[in-house]
Amino acid sequence: MSEMINKEQALAGRDVSIPLPEKHFVNQNPLSPPYPEQLQTAMFGLGCFWGAERKFWQTKGVYITLVGYAAGFTPNPTYQEVCSGMTGHNEVVQVMYDPAQVSYEALLKVFWESHDPTQGMRQGNDRGTQYRSGIYTYSDEQQTLALASKARYQVQLAKASYSQITTEIVKAPEFYPAEEYHQQYLAKLPGGYCGLGGTGIAYQQG
Repeated sequence: MSEMINKEQALAGRDVSIPLPEKHFVNQNPLSPPYPEQLQTAMFGLGCFWGAERKFWQTKGVYITLVGYAAGFTPNPTYQEVCSGMTGHNEVVQVMYDPAQVSYEALLKVFWESHDPTQGMRQGNDRGTQYRSGIYTYSDEQQTLALASKARYQVQLAKASYSQITTEIVKAPEFYPAEEYHQQYLAKLPGGYCGLGGTGIAYQQG
């Protein structure tokens, strides 16, 4: 589905959340709290979450990554429900990171350079509202940095004749973890599908 539904159209969902595995498949850090107190949280949507998650777990200073669903209406949706377009959710990556090792601005650089943020409700051949570009912020500082980064990258993209950025930037909604087999999918299946492709335009950090 290429157009967002409204709350009244959304599937009912369920009260029970999808259980998480105990540890991150790549670095063996625990996926559930308590986390080290210095960690901060970020969340991004940039197309199919398999490849998107890999971009962030490969980033130094990232403690864990989780894939899931956010920015829709249906509580605790399944992958099949999200792919139907009837939950309103985006496929997202939640990132727990140590700001002493990697800045939020550096995570924004990974985000912008890892996909084409001008494509609306798709990313490459993946089409649907669950593949839209999004930054979901957990503080006023993150919101300010995200908005500034969008304006900065728009200038850079315009010079290369790209159209307007369609990325949504909103305060982080509730995050619903995806099923266990989606977590760190491309570490379990290194030859698995990844439809991500950036613009080739480097993001210049502020």
